[in-house]
Amino acid sequence: MKTIKVNVVTPDGPVYDRDVEMVSSKAQTGELGILPGHIPMVAPLEIAALRLKVEGKTEFVAVNGGFLEVRPEQVTILAQTAEKAEDIDVERALRAKERAEQRLREHKQEDLDFRRAELALKRAINRITVAQHKA
Repeated sequence: MKTIKVNVVTPDGPVYDRDVEMVSSKAQTGELGILPGHIPMVAPLEIAALRLKVEGKTEFVAVNGGFLEVRPEQVTILAQTAEKAEDIDVERALRAKERAEQRLREHKQEDLDFRRAELALKRAINRITVAQHKA
């Protein structure tokens, strides 16, 4: 089966580098499915799971924003942060989720940065969801 090279890179370095059969991601404009030979494009990404089909199985990477660049033989994801499912510290993600939920509840009582807490909650939920898919 044809494959496409996928590189996921963060400011801290590479996170994922492998040939895959299909890439699925959530861009700000909607869900994207990318196969080998896809037309070139660039898209801003949402906080969501990156799904990578490899040898009939799906691998997951938690991506927290960034950009996706597609070329016919390669997909590059430049993410603010990214973690493979098996690398996620679930306990840490659960604590982050609880802190974010607490901040959102307190927002009604204080003038706290609501958007920042909301994004922290999305990141934590994304990490927890992706971690549930580890092999």
